[in-house]
Amino acid sequence: FKQKTAYEIASCLVGSEMCIRDRNTYKTDDEYYTPKHAWEDIVRFIPKDKVIWEAFKGNGDSAEHLRQLGFEVLCDDEDFFKSQAKGDIVVTNPPFSKAKAVLERLVELDMPFIIILPCFKITTRYARELFRGKERDLKVIVPQKRINFVKPGLLKSKCSFDCFYYCFRNPAMEDLPNLNFA
Repeated sequence: FKQKTAYEIASCLVGSEMCIRDRNTYKTDDEYYTPKHAWEDIVRFIPKDKVIWEAFKGNGDSAEHLRQLGFEVLCDDEDFFKSQAKGDIVVTNPPFSKAKAVLERLVELDMPFIIILPCFKITTRYARELFRGKERDLKVIVPQKRINFVKPGLLKSKCSFDCFYYCFRNPAMEDLPNLNFA
């Protein structure tokens, strides 16, 4: 029996298997930022006449990208979960590890939103329950290509999963098809 190196093991494992294998050292890292092209790709779906609340400031680049695209943007360091709603629509890339709490808070605020989350989030029990009866207000935009988020300290980062833009009560998308749960 030959013991495998970490490299040999890693090359044959995928996603959740690697997390299980490394569960004692696995650490949540939400410090990934939205590249400008991610907002450029959906600019036609963001209402120009609405004030955007970029609720998760991060390094501030996302709000700046949206401003460069011609939007009025509110963005500060306040805790999203405790602060009062701002603006007319939330447009943000929230921390993925807090997706459930973010969606719950957005539904509680009853504000239109466009958020970036991994594709599989829409099939979770909590998402189905949160949006049950509100399906006509929920839309999904599928990006043209995988969003490779910006990781501080890396020249180039490569995302290992796909994301959707989840849109709720967005007036710019009223005429598009609704999302339906089975």
